[in-house]
Amino acid sequence: MNSRTIVRSLKKPEAYAPLLAIRNAREYDVAVEKLNALLDEVGDNPKDPRYRLIDTLSILVEAYDDEHYPITDVSGVEMLKFLIEQHGLTQGDLPEIGSQGVVSEILRGKRELNVRQIGALSERFNLPPGAFFPVRSR
Repeated sequence: MNSRTIVRSLKKPEAYAPLLAIRNAREYDVAVEKLNALLDEVGDNPKDPRYRLIDTLSILVEAYDDEHYPITDVSGVEMLKFLIEQHGLTQGDLPEIGSQGVVSEILRGKRELNVRQIGALSERFNLPPGAFFPVRSR
């Protein structure tokens, strides 16, 4: 690509604006839409020249997400309560943790989740085990 081609392409900011910065929710939505379209078209083929655009848009979207939609630090018990609510479960629906009494003690903070229970919950809900540990400051 020669310098004249580059200069001509820079005269159309709407073509590259989503790659510069995401300043508001509208630009965020456009960037996410473009990122999803690229992912659908390119997939995980690093030989496609558009693959680097996926990296760039991912970084921009992640930065906007981190600033505007921070993920709060939750404990394993809070995560378990959330999953129980989201899946419409009762304490008795979690035999992989233990009896209803054990589940109740965990939910009330009388007991902590152990490694075996975390592994079982991770498998059941298809989550990484780290989802049941608080996020540490970066």
